[in-house]
Amino acid sequence: MRIVVTGATGFIGSNLAQMLTSQGHEVIATGKATIAVESARLKRLEQAGVHVVTGSLLDPGLTASIVMGCDTVIHLAAAQHEGNVPDSYFYDINVIGTRRLIDAAANAGARRFVYGSTIGVYGDAVSGELDEDSPPHPENAYARTKLQAERVVAEFAPRIETCIARISETYGPDDFRLLKLFRGIDRGRFFILGSGLNVRQVIYVDDLSRALLLAAQHHAAVGQTIVLCGSTVMTTNEMVGTIAGALGRRRAIRKLPVWPFRAAAAVLEATLRPLGIQPPLTQRRLDFFTKSFQFSTARSRNLLGFEPKVSFEAGAAKTAKWYRQAGYL
Repeated sequence: MRIVVTGATGFIGSNLAQMLTSQGHEVIATGKATIAVESARLKRLEQAGVHVVTGSLLDPGLTASIVMGCDTVIHLAAAQHEGNVPDSYFYDINVIGTRRLIDAAANAGARRFVYGSTIGVYGDAVSGELDEDSPPHPENAYARTKLQAERVVAEFAPRIETCIARISETYGPDDFRLLKLFRGIDRGRFFILGSGLNVRQVIYVDDLSRALLLAAQHHAAVGQTIVLCGSTVMTTNEMVGTIAGALGRRRAIRKLPVWPFRAAAAVLEATLRPLGIQPPLTQRRLDFFTKSFQFSTARSRNLLGFEPKVSFEAGAAKTAKWYRQAGYL
């Protein structure tokens, strides 16, 4: 297939674009290259033979050009972690950008549009198992605009095949979101904030890339919203212990109360965000220690035949090895 992958200089998009190319698909990748990590990924994509177009999806000329003659669009680009911008920035990138891209794809005769959404649309499960039909409760600008973008995608169902993939926490080599966690554990300087009993269902990046390709190919994915997550439910305590084992470190877990950090984050956000300064601590970052997500995998298994292959123990070992070889640990 000829596949457009947006957000290709991001962690997931870069891995997906390289996997698709290795399997013989023609990939047109888009992404930013404004920081060193993105520039390094851009270089690796080009070395792998991926055609990369840099620019903004808010540029009508760019969106029209990249989708010309494509079979499928896998849309992963998003405003996500920025803490120094107004809510309107998230709306522009995540909602308006998605509308312009899917409209261009439909006009160009593309067959399918796969939208990479987030489990963040659920808010906080607190307890119990969620599935695709569970009501969403987004709690921040990122999650709210991702849910709005899902609804935009659904509007285009009469014009183009659509599939919405709600993606769980994703990890693996080249992931810099969890680098601080691995580094802190490796150096013996990591503290869990709170009880560490909140649960999570992370997915290894190679497994996620396989699932996204299935969403792009399988006839049963059309018109569906599908949660893509790992098969193992674990607490934060268990996650940290497994990472410590992968690093060859002691599994002792030290804890601190979360409320002082929550209060500090609120003050920092209220003070620095209006000034356009990225706060060093945000409430969304603290969600790692407090939010619980547990999902049914029935739909991805029954509709797509998707089964994660990489256990967290194996994935953490591969990730730790990559960090060490790259000089980050």
